[in-house]
Amino acid sequence: MESFISKLHKAHQDCSECPSPKVIQKFFEDTLGLLFPEYTVEKIEDRLQIEAALLILQDDLSFILERNPHLHKGKGSQLAKVFFDNLEQIYDWINQDVDAMYAGDPAAKSRTEILRSYPGFYAIAAYRIAHSLLGLGINLIPRIITEFAHSRTGIDIHPGATIGKHFCIDHGTGVVIGETTIIGNHVKIYQGVTLGALSVDKADADNKRHPTIEDEVVIYSGATILGGNTVIGKGSTIGGNVWLTKSVAPKSKVYYQTQMYHADSAVTDMYVFKNDQDEMSH
Repeated sequence: MESFISKLHKAHQDCSECPSPKVIQKFFEDTLGLLFPEYTVEKIEDRLQIEAALLILQDDLSFILERNPHLHKGKGSQLAKVFFDNLEQIYDWINQDVDAMYAGDPAAKSRTEILRSYPGFYAIAAYRIAHSLLGLGINLIPRIITEFAHSRTGIDIHPGATIGKHFCIDHGTGVVIGETTIIGNHVKIYQGVTLGALSVDKADADNKRHPTIEDEVVIYSGATILGGNTVIGKGSTIGGNVWLTKSVAPKSKVYYQTQMYHADSAVTDMYVFKNDQDEMSH
């Protein structure tokens, strides 16, 4: 028992400067609640209170960063100021994502419904905030934010991914978007989509391992798209349960098809690729 206590004591000593996930979670949810009153417990009526709340949140982030200098380079208070200087742009981008979800889902009756109940909104908002922090050279904290959203929604977006404007995730459960994924503007994906890597070798950590999804692409449920050299061309549609490790041309339609031959009960699986120039089956 003494040996075990010593191990625990050393672990606690070594972790003395680690940010608590609960502290990071509170900072994120307080920030989200200020940006979107539909999400907060109590909306703010007074303009001066909003100004004060922004300053309090900036102080909170500054305190977290100052307590954890090993997670970033630079002065924590300056990084916190830059983040809050950029917060209006983050807010505008999240609002465009909400617009995309509202326009893309016939079941959505209002923006308020999306803000209060859609997991896609929560996960994308967490990503936008985390991605901005990561862009300032802040480590670990962005990952804590997106992993908290992952636990809440089942949507796993790495903060290092690059995602354009008007991004829509419908339903969302089981979506995985890897660290080096690049997603263009006006992209829509459904539940169970994986944008992943072909290699899990640690030596490839600094390489582009995840696919590029160009503008105006729709990816239906269960599709898996892998590899850093894989590019899904602009305006393409990727059908459900498709497995892709190679690029497809712009305006392609790729879908999985099973053909039954009743004479001998044989089953043939194939992928069908279509675009404006040609049509072929594999």
